[in-house]
Amino acid sequence: MRTSLCLRPSEGPLFGIVSRLVHQKGLDLVAEAANDIVENGGQIAILGLGDPEIEHMLSSTSRRHRNDIGVLIGFNEPMARRIVAASDFTLMPSRFEPCGLTQMQAQRYGALPIAHATGGLADTIDDGTTGFLFATPSSDALMAACHRAFDAFDDAGQLSDMRRAAMARCFSWSGAAAEYEALYRRLIGPRTLPTRPPPPAEQRKAPPPLTDALEPAA
Repeated sequence: MRTSLCLRPSEGPLFGIVSRLVHQKGLDLVAEAANDIVENGGQIAILGLGDPEIEHMLSSTSRRHRNDIGVLIGFNEPMARRIVAASDFTLMPSRFEPCGLTQMQAQRYGALPIAHATGGLADTIDDGTTGFLFATPSSDALMAACHRAFDAFDDAGQLSDMRRAAMARCFSWSGAAAEYEALYRRLIGPRTLPTRPPPPAEQRKAPPPLTDALEPAA
């Protein structure tokens, strides 16, 4: 992956970004924190398409760190999966995120997400267990979370435990569907089948007469 993005060989962590390049995603925070990430031995791989101003900002950041930050403007599904699979951490500093899918994919790959604690990101990432959350959408808060990630990267046991926990997460609909069903059952209460009243006497049929075959022999 590093070779594909023309990054120098490194034993440090790779931080991946696969995202729409728009203001919502907080990528200006990544540009502000990029120098600190590189100085601490990290590298950044970015794939995305969106706002021309943000594309230019990230491309300029990459040019200042040619050996450690790679940017691909555009979108390619195989490359997106390669970046997530190859990354040690996935940067997601979104200002808001109703749901989000990348953090779920990243956890399945063991690429621990580093994310702003908002919306679906806060709902699907266990801070310190399957990823790292920060409360304020600022470059300082993002970098503080990255330092926690660097510390985990240097601790092989912690990193392995977090990766196993992240990869074991299940985001299928089976659990949510069961919760919805239980909620509906509580709301509607126990179900009872309606009983029908007996028909009026004049509508009741008399039992058929016994046949000769059923009568006792003389």
